[in-house]
Amino acid sequence: MRLKILGPHGGELPGCKSTCFLVDDRLALDAGALTSMLDLNALAKVDDILLTHSHFDHVKDLPMMSDVMVGRRDSPVTIHSNTECIDTLKANNFNNVLWPDFTRIPTVKNPVFKLRAFKAGSSFKVGPYKVKSVLVSHPVESCGYVISDGAVSMAISGDTGPTDKFWKVLNKVKDLKVLLLECSFPNQLQALADISGHFTPQTIEKELEKFDRRGCEVLLYHLKPAFVAQLKKEVRHLPVHVSELGEEFDF
Repeated sequence: MRLKILGPHGGELPGCKSTCFLVDDRLALDAGALTSMLDLNALAKVDDILLTHSHFDHVKDLPMMSDVMVGRRDSPVTIHSNTECIDTLKANNFNNVLWPDFTRIPTVKNPVFKLRAFKAGSSFKVGPYKVKSVLVSHPVESCGYVISDGAVSMAISGDTGPTDKFWKVLNKVKDLKVLLLECSFPNQLQALADISGHFTPQTIEKELEKFDRRGCEVLLYHLKPAFVAQLKKEVRHLPVHVSELGEEFDF
């Protein structure tokens, strides 16, 4: 598996890109930086997009991608997410008001995007990958994932605050190599993190005690752009790596 960090942040400022990762050049995890980081040829290789949830910083490049992909693929790009997220995209994004309905353009039989919903907590196939979804703790329905290519597995937490279910699932995965773990706010904003369903460095330190790592690398992401420097200082003592824009990992 090859992992590219297209967007390691929880928002945008110069030098910061919203949440987005690319697996093996064909599977996107969230869609916060697809069109701002990939050229047309690279975008056309993306067959599937797996969304953790519906918040704007995770879906914002879907409209821009739909616009530039018309006529560049023989088959639709499939967007996979929990039922609540898919319903939100239908009602509030591809609704012919905010944006044209590219789930029916250029034709109903062969649109740019195909939406595929699943029940949070279920397992399913995405292309060649086996995916296990886990409901995590966030104001909207948000999922973490374990993704396996049959040889190794990686995981992503999605936007979440403290959770037990996610760690219980991860601790059963014997071939887990990489965990993408959100970290949004500095410790001084713990109250904000709690009400918005996010981690701080001090909650991550406690959460990692629940994790049987067995050599798994932990990559932090979703750092809020206004607090990147402060967050990096506050996680220095933790056994984690802060994801950086453009990094690539093979595992």
